[in-house]
Amino acid sequence: MTLDRSFIERNHASTDRIRALVTRLSDKELQYPVGRHWTVAIALAHLAFWDRRVINILEKTKRSGKLFTPEIDIVVNDISLPFWAAIPPREAARIALETAEALDERLASLPSALLEEIYGHNERWVLRALHRSEHLAKIDAALKK
Repeated sequence: MTLDRSFIERNHASTDRIRALVTRLSDKELQYPVGRHWTVAIALAHLAFWDRRVINILEKTKRSGKLFTPEIDIVVNDISLPFWAAIPPREAARIALETAEALDERLASLPSALLEEIYGHNERWVLRALHRSEHLAKIDAALKK
């Protein structure tokens, strides 16, 4: 299988959306509710957390030369919520953007064979735009209310 390298542009586009969002929002807007328990800042901290998870996977995969697949349950979101809420909103925005940029660079520079193996295991680890876009759409919708 040859991996479609359009993931690079799609990831960059989602990072650009994060950049545009964090650049234009005030500190007050970063605290705007997104859903029942989340705020814009919490959603951004969430994105940074999961992007950092993929960075960790990529580093361990690259070092060992074989796919590293950690087991993390969905309950991590619920467990992490109070920690993400404690992050100052502007800091959550900074971390989300910085992490997305770092991950985009790492993914773009990985050898194709390794990327294809990672993608075959979990496409969302390569095409980060899928996860980012879900949350950015929720943020956009919440801010329009």
